[in-house]
Amino acid sequence: MIIHHELETFKMDIGMCYLDGNADVVEFCSHYPFHHILAAGTYTLQEGTQPHREGSISLFSADPVVGLELLCRVSTVGVFDIKWSPSGESIHPLLAQADADGCIGLYNLSKTETENEGSILKEVCSEKVSSSMCLCVDWKPSGSSVCLGLSDGSICMVTVREAQLQVSQSWLGHDYEVWATSFDAHRPNLLYTGSDDCCFNCWDLRASPSEIVFRNAKSHQMGVCCITQNPTNTNILLTGSYDEFLRVWDVRSTSKPVHEKSLCLGGGVWRIKYHPSISTFILAACMHNGFAVVSTEEEDVRVVETYCKHESLAYGADWQKGEISTQGMLRKGLLVATCSFYDRRLRIWQPEFLS
Repeated sequence: MIIHHELETFKMDIGMCYLDGNADVVEFCSHYPFHHILAAGTYTLQEGTQPHREGSISLFSADPVVGLELLCRVSTVGVFDIKWSPSGESIHPLLAQADADGCIGLYNLSKTETENEGSILKEVCSEKVSSSMCLCVDWKPSGSSVCLGLSDGSICMVTVREAQLQVSQSWLGHDYEVWATSFDAHRPNLLYTGSDDCCFNCWDLRASPSEIVFRNAKSHQMGVCCITQNPTNTNILLTGSYDEFLRVWDVRSTSKPVHEKSLCLGGGVWRIKYHPSISTFILAACMHNGFAVVSTEEEDVRVVETYCKHESLAYGADWQKGEISTQGMLRKGLLVATCSFYDRRLRIWQPEFLS
């Protein structure tokens, strides 16, 4: 099914469609030759005499000319987070899912064997890790394990071996919900976590249970929603918070952010993603204030572009990885995917500052 372009009302807009539930997460695949593949997850609370949480993962082909093409859809329980496995670690990319039933699920992305070859998702395995909800997931850079943040404040490490998942350790790391887990790319024994308790923590995974390396409980005025590491300067981390601020950190000095006056984005900072090839730019999902592209170059942290075409909570955001060729032109990381919660919209667009 092809979801055609919207009218050429806005220069940046390429395609839009409605998902089958409340849209909360989008992730472009980082594996070659699947850079055009986009996964979108939903979470919908069905109220009534027996309330339950439903969800789905939809797989799209995203193209700057054709727009969005739905390839397949997998029904599941409510999805809080999804992440593709690190590129180069397997022949077929794996998609990890953190869900409302306290489970980690793995899906295999593979090409169909039909005449019009496409891509599909197949469930590989799943593992119940807790009676609490799994809120976030991140892959170890080697692809050998994943880490989950749970709604009871726990953190859970799960080993990934072929078609098998096994909990290797679990510990209570926070007082409230853990919304962010992020491995250090070059020091994989270090794990960063953020929570509704306003704490930004770092853990040493070589101990069991893991030992605290640092805990910052003073800088964030509300819960920590997201954490990401600069791909070229591994001493630099960014955090996003419900308090609407984006903060820049140097992990060698975590008593306070690098910039005393952090950048207020006008809405809770739910997701932050570095541009795949220009490490001075990030994409931010700002909940009540749409989406923003931010420059973090040296001392000049500023918004360079905003995108406010969604009509609900701005939750999911990601850049397309790798390079694609369209009509003889080479485009590098130009597409952006965003989604919003209650209006169930998925959009792909092109930032103006790169055009």
